Amino acid sequence: MPRIAVVFDCVYPSTTGGGERLYRLFAESFAGAGHQVDYLTRRQWADRAPTMDGPTVSAISGPTELYDAVGTRRPLPAVAFAWGVFRHLVSHRSRYDAVLVSAMPVLNVFAARLALLGSRTRMCSDFLEVWQREQWLEYSGPVVGRVAVALQRLAARISPDASCHSQLHARRLVAEGLRRPPVVSPGLIHQSREFVANLETGEPPVVLFAGRHIPDKQVETIPAAVAWARLQLPTLRATILGEGPSREAVRAEVVRCGLAEVIELPGFVSEAVLQATVREAAVFVNPSRREGYGLVVVEACAAGTPVVLVDAEDNAAVELVEPGVNGFVASSTAAAVLGSAIVAAVQGGSALRVRTREWFEVAAEQRTAELAARQILERLLPTR
Repeated sequence: MPRIAVVFDCVYPSTTGGGERLYRLFAESFAGAGHQVDYLTRRQWADRAPTMDGPTVSAISGPTELYDAVGTRRPLPAVAFAWGVFRHLVSHRSRYDAVLVSAMPVLNVFAARLALLGSRTRMCSDFLEVWQREQWLEYSGPVVGRVAVALQRLAARISPDASCHSQLHARRLVAEGLRRPPVVSPGLIHQSREFVANLETGEPPVVLFAGRHIPDKQVETIPAAVAWARLQLPTLRATILGEGPSREAVRAEVVRCGLAEVIELPGFVSEAVLQATVREAAVFVNPSRREGYGLVVVEACAAGTPVVLVDAEDNAAVELVEPGVNGFVASSTAAAVLGSAIVAAVQGGSALRVRTREWFEVAAEQRTAELAARQILERLLPTR
């Protein structure tokens, strides 16, 4: 029986996010296809590792704090985990038939490639995102940013195979010099998960955001947009879930707009509460300027809740929105522009919610994580 390693420095639910859920889905899909799977990560738990349906979770490096005070990934934890990747794979070269390694952080690719040189183990680098030069410089500064630009380009060029999750990042990988066309996943919907929809509109209508409060998410633009939308929808309210370094900026905007009694900021909530809140929301708003895929967009549509996104050069999630079918794409975060999209989604009412759910039902057949995993498996184990 073939054995596959999935390599990522976070694991769901010890840490939460789209990448964590994605690699767990891939690992469980590989196991569901009859393969032995090891999920290699860093230690994020006090007692015992999280359990998965099939895969074994193993810590190959110790606990570290990934982010600094402003939400930027710190370089030293990336180096520590890459060293753990190298040590584990070089000492288990004959154990694995294939390795799927996350290219976030990109040092993982170099560690795995070096450890597996000369072996028969197949390797695929999975790129959650491919950043442009300006983005790296803004995120990491002029020195580390330039190093990251060079490492990303080299990682693409040394990867025997690669996968990604949008046409945007597929084009960027090719531009970086990838040797073979990447596997582009058709979608990341969890086929076996049940999504309960709500096709009726509630009163008062509620705008919902859920996610980390970091600069790229632009969460602080929501209060002004809600204030503008309330000029046409006076009963409109909002719930902004999550926390992060931008949380105080969000809170300050709520106060500045005079919406302290209108916008709730409960922080992070349980998965059950999140699902219920998404179902009851009139519209899910994500003003992010950077998304590698946008899994939360799909899950909102599964609940029948239309979405509002913002068009941005690095926002691959806009590929998921068909305007007027499952939501709208605002051209900017300006209050009037984002607010107008919110109004359109709320006024779409039950008819828009029905179309949104219908969009999801088609996507659930054609854009599944299981199908994406199968395509990656065909690259990793082509003769099996």
